[in-house]
Amino acid sequence: MTLWSPEAELLFGYSAAEALGRRADHLLVRTEDRRAARDLFARVRAGDTWAGVFPVRRRDGTTVRVEFHTMGLHDSHGDAYALGLAADEATVRRVETDLAVSGLLIEQSPVGLAVFDTELRWQRANPSLQSMNGMPEPLVRGRRISEMLPGLDTDAIETAMRRVLATGEPILDQQTIGRTPADPDHDHAWSESYYRLEDAGGRVLGIAVSVIDVSERHRAASEVAEARERLAVVADAGVRIGTTLDLRQTAQELADVAVPRLADLAAVDVLDAVVHREPVARVRSDGSARFRALAVAAGYPTEAVHAADTVGEIARYGANRLIAQCVRDGAPILVPHTSEQDIRRIARDEAAADVLRREGVHSYIAAPLIARGGVLGTLSLHRTVNTKPFDQDDLTLACELAMRAALAIDNARLYGRERDAALTLQRSLLSLPPRDLDGLETASRYLPAVSAAGGDWFDVLPMKDGRVGLVVGDVMGKGIHAAAIMGQLRTATRAFSKLDLPPVELLRHLDEITQSLGDSIATCLYAVCDPRTGHCELSTAGHLPPVLVHPDGDAELIDTPSGAPLGVGGVPFAAVDCELAEGAVLALFTDGLVEKRHESLDVGLHTLVQLLRRHHHGPLDRICDQVLAALHGAPDDDVALLLAR
Repeated sequence: MTLWSPEAELLFGYSAAEALGRRADHLLVRTEDRRAARDLFARVRAGDTWAGVFPVRRRDGTTVRVEFHTMGLHDSHGDAYALGLAADEATVRRVETDLAVSGLLIEQSPVGLAVFDTELRWQRANPSLQSMNGMPEPLVRGRRISEMLPGLDTDAIETAMRRVLATGEPILDQQTIGRTPADPDHDHAWSESYYRLEDAGGRVLGIAVSVIDVSERHRAASEVAEARERLAVVADAGVRIGTTLDLRQTAQELADVAVPRLADLAAVDVLDAVVHREPVARVRSDGSARFRALAVAAGYPTEAVHAADTVGEIARYGANRLIAQCVRDGAPILVPHTSEQDIRRIARDEAAADVLRREGVHSYIAAPLIARGGVLGTLSLHRTVNTKPFDQDDLTLACELAMRAALAIDNARLYGRERDAALTLQRSLLSLPPRDLDGLETASRYLPAVSAAGGDWFDVLPMKDGRVGLVVGDVMGKGIHAAAIMGQLRTATRAFSKLDLPPVELLRHLDEITQSLGDSIATCLYAVCDPRTGHCELSTAGHLPPVLVHPDGDAELIDTPSGAPLGVGGVPFAAVDCELAEGAVLALFTDGLVEKRHESLDVGLHTLVQLLRRHHHGPLDRICDQVLAALHGAPDDDVALLLAR
């Protein structure tokens, strides 16, 4: 033996000093194996090569099976040598097994595996990853991800890879959504993990990446999230739609709920007959329909709002328009992908169609507003920036929102009709106070509630001997029924006043009449004033006391026994007398003037007294207007105010 490496010393146990110059067959081979060893040396000396396993005796006397690869060598003098490369057979087999297993795993693994160098260039891609990408390994080798897969968020991917290269900390389960040449028409979702590759000395070699297609999991999670979002929209609609009986506000609430969670643009149009509270006919004989735009809402700044009908204005749609078809058939319309022809049928005219094209409307829904068997109008939904087309689930949600809003809109229409009828009846019953009274000046105001007219009334009744009866009352309830009861009580009051009945007697008779009118209750204040003497006698049936403003401006609530409301029965009424100086003002009113939600009634009464103190001078009509302006803009209840000086 002429050469001996440190690795040979580790494997066989002999130092170089012990091995060099010795015969290999004597030092390393057992006696029974020496003949076979000499035959192998002879073959190599003759120029042959040999590879195989041979038992070798170690320095400690044990025998180890060694994998050899031998070959013949010659030096410059022509002398022959035999080079033997040796390794422990068990180690070799373990390495072979590891390589075979790792190769098998890489080649057959369903997980995509890739190796990138430190410049983020592709070095390896296993078959699974090649299938995911739709690209063979030779095509991607040496290239960057950004060059080969532009359908992915390559900036995020390469940022993650650089961070792992710099820190050595792996990144696990980073999500990427996009498209690859393997399936260019559909989005997929992948879970990626990144690891830094290093050699035994710690030198950075590159990045290893594992990729798992989690599209099904992502799709299922998205469907669950969408279902929850739809339920949230329905719940939100239950809270936000129909908060008032105002047509436009209800329509705007519907549009605001729909964007941007369901659509990018929403419009609500009702048949013009709905606005005028007329019987609803779906379409005209020629198939066209006359609409009134009530609301438009957009989820982001867009010119598409100008393609919708202007709120408050009338628009007529021909029979071929989708909105007219929706009303005519009473059925929703879903256009997942709008064509050029669809855009023309959606828009009211060619100019609006141009706007919709320019803004990228690609999907459309028209949902009918149906309530109590009648079609009131449509909810139109458009998608522009949201690239996902409308589907059947979206159509179901749109119809649910439209149904809820339609009921609220129809309620507003019906209440509006009833309010108009009640208001007409009430105003026909409320005559103007006489203005030619001797010694007494009067002024009055009646302000109906925004929601529905009620049963408030007032009257000025000339009596014998120059006396004047002043009355103000309030029938509990709203609408036509309350107005009708009010008319009967007002007529009875006028009739009883002609009999010169004192206030207590008059209220007693009104109480009996009210009981005969069914489940009706009313409050009433009746006062008899004598302008010649300044004497005033008054009685109240559960009504608020009047305010007396003295000529010097001091004002106070007259302390009156409240009494029971009319219709209760069996409760006696009491009267109170007061003196009215020349120039004094008596203010009679209903509770709608001073009562506000979330505020004590005492606060409203105190405010009224203070207002009359400040504004007791001047014409009574002006004082009425000043009081109403200060206390109420859009009352929740009817307001009646009667001033007498």
